[in-house]
Amino acid sequence: MNFKNTKSIIFDMDGIIFDTERLYVDCCVEVGNKYGIEHVEEACYKCIGITSEESRKVMLSFYGNDFDLERFRKEVDVLFAARFEAEPLVKPGVRELLTYLKGEDKKIAIASSTKKESVERELRMVGIIDYFDEIVCGDMVGKSKPAPDIFIEAAHRLGSEPEECVVIEDSFNGIRAAHAAGAFSIMVPDMLSPDDEMKEKASIILNSLLEVRDYLKDQN
Repeated sequence: MNFKNTKSIIFDMDGIIFDTERLYVDCCVEVGNKYGIEHVEEACYKCIGITSEESRKVMLSFYGNDFDLERFRKEVDVLFAARFEAEPLVKPGVRELLTYLKGEDKKIAIASSTKKESVERELRMVGIIDYFDEIVCGDMVGKSKPAPDIFIEAAHRLGSEPEECVVIEDSFNGIRAAHAAGAFSIMVPDMLSPDDEMKEKASIILNSLLEVRDYLKDQN
């Protein structure tokens, strides 16, 4: 890649900006244990990188249509919010990478399957929302990841074509979506280690956002 020709950078949020995926799974498991619900961690892993509606289908496939998912989610959300507000875990290198990108005059977007109000609240909480020129969420496009819709929409809102963008993702579905969109994709694995498919579809796999910054500097 030639970073000078890259117009825009598109970030996923959970697992990239925030270390929230493990926290959310832990909260789900805790609530599940409270009510004797089994295999919660396995179900949660299948929900990584997809929208709330898609994850609803996954949970009901595990526990049946009679499962009171709304009650379960509400209790998890209360527990998660309390723990996140007590200690919002920003991933190492986030501020350093964002500062570098702004210094290079790149447009920056969030493309997250999380609801927009939650994305904006969490970014404001840690004081980094002003780095982002656009926020595009799963409920703003027709199809969720692994469809490319969210990255195509984010690119166009930034005034770019997907081929002029770098996507930074941790999830399998995110990399599949970036690959389908035709963007250059950087995978920074979080909870799931890359398999052969990810090694093929990700343009490059790096271990941290600081490595991403240094890689982009080298390509400049």
